Amino acid sequence: ETGAGVCHTYIDESADIGMAVNIINNAKTSRPSVCNAMDTLIIHKKIAAKLLDSLIKKIAASQVEIYGDILSFNILKKLNYPYLYKASLADFGREFLSLKMAIKIVSNINEAIEHNGKYSTKHSEAIVTQDSQNAQKFLTTIDAACVYHNASTRFTDGSQFGLGSEIGISTQKLHTRGPMGIKELTTYKWIIKGQGHIRK
Repeated sequence: ETGAGVCHTYIDESADIGMAVNIINNAKTSRPSVCNAMDTLIIHKKIAAKLLDSLIKKIAASQVEIYGDILSFNILKKLNYPYLYKASLADFGREFLSLKMAIKIVSNINEAIEHNGKYSTKHSEAIVTQDSQNAQKFLTTIDAACVYHNASTRFTDGSQFGLGSEIGISTQKLHTRGPMGIKELTTYKWIIKGQGHIRK
Protein backbone atom coordinates (compact mmCIF):
# COMPACT_ATOMS: atom_id res chain seq x y z
CA GLU A 1 0.00 0.00 0.00
CA THR A 2 1.32 3.44 -0.87
CA GLY A 3 -1.47 5.47 0.68
CA ALA A 4 -1.57 8.87 2.31
CA GLY A 5 1.42 10.33 4.09
CA VAL A 6 0.23 12.20 7.16
CA CYS A 7 3.70 13.02 8.51
CA HIS A 8 4.47 14.48 11.94
CA THR A 9 7.46 16.24 13.48
CA TYR A 10 7.67 16.31 17.29
CA ILE A 11 9.78 19.05 18.89
CA ASP A 12 10.85 17.82 22.32
CA GLU A 13 11.57 20.15 25.24
CA SER A 14 15.36 19.77 24.86
CA ALA A 15 15.37 20.57 21.13
CA ASP A 16 17.73 23.15 19.70
CA ILE A 17 15.31 25.88 18.54
CA GLY A 18 17.34 26.92 15.50
CA MET A 19 17.72 23.33 14.33
CA ALA A 20 14.02 22.67 14.91
CA VAL A 21 12.95 25.74 12.91
CA ASN A 22 15.14 24.73 9.95
CA ILE A 23 13.84 21.15 9.99
CA ILE A 24 10.20 22.26 10.25
CA ASN A 25 10.61 24.83 7.48
CA ASN A 26 12.25 22.26 5.20
CA ALA A 27 9.71 19.53 5.98
CA LYS A 28 6.77 21.86 5.25
CA THR A 29 7.85 24.34 2.59
CA SER A 30 10.51 22.73 0.37
CA ARG A 31 7.92 20.66 -1.56
CA PRO A 32 4.58 20.85 0.25
CA SER A 33 2.67 18.75 -2.29
CA VAL A 34 4.62 15.51 -1.77
CA CYS A 35 3.80 12.62 0.55
CA ASN A 36 6.87 13.11 2.79
CA ALA A 37 6.07 16.75 3.61
CA MET A 38 5.17 17.44 7.25
CA ASP A 39 1.46 17.83 7.97
CA THR A 40 1.34 18.11 11.76
CA LEU A 41 3.81 19.77 14.10
CA ILE A 42 3.72 18.48 17.69
CA ILE A 43 5.46 20.69 20.28
CA HIS A 44 6.37 20.19 23.93
CA LYS A 45 4.56 22.90 25.92
CA LYS A 46 7.73 24.08 27.70
CA ILE A 47 9.24 25.39 24.46
CA ALA A 48 6.08 26.10 22.46
CA ALA A 49 6.03 29.90 22.81
CA LYS A 50 9.74 30.31 22.06
CA LEU A 51 9.66 27.89 19.14
CA LEU A 52 6.55 29.40 17.56
CA ASP A 53 7.96 32.92 17.87
CA SER A 54 11.06 31.82 15.94
CA LEU A 55 9.16 29.61 13.49
CA ILE A 56 6.67 32.19 12.25
CA LYS A 57 9.51 34.50 11.24
CA LYS A 58 10.62 31.75 8.85
CA ILE A 59 7.33 30.38 7.50
CA ALA A 60 5.30 33.59 7.19
CA ALA A 61 7.16 34.40 3.96
CA SER A 62 5.72 31.18 2.48
CA GLN A 63 2.24 32.07 3.78
CA VAL A 64 1.87 28.73 5.56
CA GLU A 65 -1.65 28.35 6.93
CA ILE A 66 -1.66 27.02 10.49
CA TYR A 67 -4.52 25.06 12.03
CA GLY A 68 -3.71 25.27 15.72
CA ASP A 69 -5.08 23.51 18.76
CA ILE A 70 -6.29 25.83 21.54
CA LEU A 71 -2.84 26.38 23.07
CA SER A 72 -0.96 27.01 19.83
CA PHE A 73 -3.81 29.14 18.44
CA ASN A 74 -3.64 31.43 21.49
CA ILE A 75 0.15 31.76 21.29
CA LEU A 76 0.07 32.51 17.57
CA LYS A 77 -2.81 34.96 17.93
CA LYS A 78 -0.74 36.97 20.45
CA LEU A 79 2.12 36.93 17.93
CA ASN A 80 -0.27 38.24 15.24
CA TYR A 81 0.39 35.37 12.84
CA PRO A 82 -1.79 36.25 9.81
CA TYR A 83 -2.55 32.77 8.42
CA LEU A 84 -4.10 31.25 11.54
CA TYR A 85 -7.16 29.03 11.97
CA LYS A 86 -8.56 26.93 14.79
CA ALA A 87 -7.94 23.23 14.22
CA SER A 88 -10.72 20.68 14.10
CA LEU A 89 -9.99 17.06 15.05
CA ALA A 90 -10.12 16.19 11.34
CA ASP A 91 -7.20 18.55 10.66
CA PHE A 92 -4.86 16.31 12.66
CA GLY A 93 -5.49 13.42 10.27
CA ARG A 94 -5.23 15.49 7.09
CA GLU A 95 -2.59 15.10 4.44
CA PHE A 96 -2.59 18.74 3.38
CA LEU A 97 -0.37 18.48 0.25
CA SER A 98 -0.09 22.27 0.36
CA LEU A 99 1.28 25.11 2.47
CA LYS A 100 -0.96 24.18 5.40
CA MET A 101 -0.17 22.43 8.67
CA ALA A 102 -1.75 21.52 11.98
CA ILE A 103 -0.11 22.17 15.36
CA LYS A 104 -0.64 20.22 18.58
CA ILE A 105 0.98 21.15 21.92
CA VAL A 106 1.64 18.31 24.37
CA SER A 107 2.87 17.97 27.95
CA ASN A 108 5.41 15.19 27.36
CA ILE A 109 6.81 12.69 24.89
CA ASN A 110 4.19 10.09 25.81
CA GLU A 111 1.41 12.45 24.71
CA ALA A 112 3.32 13.12 21.49
CA ILE A 113 3.65 9.39 20.79
CA GLU A 114 -0.03 8.85 21.61
CA HIS A 115 -1.13 11.67 19.27
CA ASN A 116 1.15 10.32 16.56
CA GLY A 117 -0.26 6.81 16.94
CA LYS A 118 -3.81 8.09 16.63
CA TYR A 119 -3.31 10.12 13.44
CA SER A 120 -0.23 8.70 11.70
CA THR A 121 -0.49 6.87 8.38
CA LYS A 122 2.82 5.15 9.27
CA HIS A 123 4.78 6.94 6.54
CA SER A 124 7.45 9.28 7.97
CA GLU A 125 7.71 10.64 11.52
CA ALA A 126 10.40 12.79 13.14
CA ILE A 127 11.61 13.91 16.56
CA VAL A 128 13.90 16.88 17.19
CA THR A 129 15.61 16.53 20.56
CA GLN A 130 18.98 16.63 22.32
CA ASP A 131 17.74 14.02 24.83
CA SER A 132 19.13 10.65 23.70
CA GLN A 133 16.67 8.66 25.84
CA ASN A 134 13.66 10.46 24.36
CA ALA A 135 15.11 10.04 20.88
CA GLN A 136 15.55 6.30 21.39
CA LYS A 137 12.06 5.95 22.87
CA PHE A 138 10.54 7.74 19.87
CA LEU A 139 12.60 5.83 17.30
CA THR A 140 11.66 2.44 18.73
CA THR A 141 8.04 3.16 19.72
CA ILE A 142 6.74 4.96 16.65
CA ASP A 143 5.25 2.59 14.09
CA ALA A 144 6.19 4.05 10.72
CA ALA A 145 8.14 3.09 7.62
CA CYS A 146 10.71 5.83 8.32
CA VAL A 147 11.46 7.44 11.67
CA TYR A 148 13.86 10.39 11.98
CA HIS A 149 15.91 11.95 14.77
CA ASN A 150 17.03 15.54 14.13
CA ALA A 151 16.32 15.37 10.39
CA SER A 152 13.55 16.35 7.99
CA THR A 153 10.90 13.85 6.88
CA ARG A 154 11.63 15.03 3.34
CA PHE A 155 14.43 12.46 3.07
CA THR A 156 11.92 9.60 2.64
CA ASP A 157 12.67 8.87 -0.98
CA GLY A 158 14.17 5.89 -2.78
CA SER A 159 16.94 7.91 -4.39
CA GLN A 160 17.85 9.59 -1.08
CA PHE A 161 18.21 6.12 0.50
CA GLY A 162 20.40 4.92 -2.36
CA LEU A 163 17.73 2.59 -3.76
CA GLY A 164 17.48 4.19 -7.19
CA SER A 165 14.18 5.11 -8.80
CA GLU A 166 11.21 4.75 -6.53
CA ILE A 167 8.01 2.91 -7.39
CA GLY A 168 6.27 3.99 -4.21
CA ILE A 169 6.60 4.13 -0.44
CA SER A 170 4.99 1.19 1.29
CA THR A 171 3.39 1.78 4.68
CA GLN A 172 2.31 -1.80 5.22
CA LYS A 173 4.32 -4.58 6.80
CA LEU A 174 3.23 -7.64 4.82
CA HIS A 175 3.71 -7.31 1.11
CA THR A 176 3.85 -10.75 -0.46
CA ARG A 177 1.42 -13.08 -2.18
CA GLY A 178 1.67 -16.82 -2.58
CA PRO A 179 4.13 -19.07 -0.73
CA MET A 180 6.18 -17.30 1.91
CA GLY A 181 9.43 -18.13 3.65
CA ILE A 182 11.41 -16.21 6.26
CA LYS A 183 12.60 -13.66 3.68
CA GLU A 184 9.03 -12.82 2.67
CA LEU A 185 8.03 -12.32 6.31
CA THR A 186 10.80 -9.80 6.96
CA THR A 187 9.83 -6.15 7.04
CA TYR A 188 11.84 -2.98 7.37
CA LYS A 189 11.73 0.11 9.50
CA TRP A 190 14.17 2.80 8.42
CA ILE A 191 15.68 4.75 11.33
CA ILE A 192 17.49 7.89 10.29
CA LYS A 193 19.62 9.94 12.69
CA GLY A 194 20.79 13.43 11.81
CA GLN A 195 22.25 16.58 13.24
CA GLY A 196 19.75 19.03 11.81
CA HIS A 197 19.86 17.56 8.31
CA ILE A 198 17.47 19.04 5.77
CA ARG A 199 16.91 18.04 2.15
CA LYS A 200 18.10 20.49 -0.49
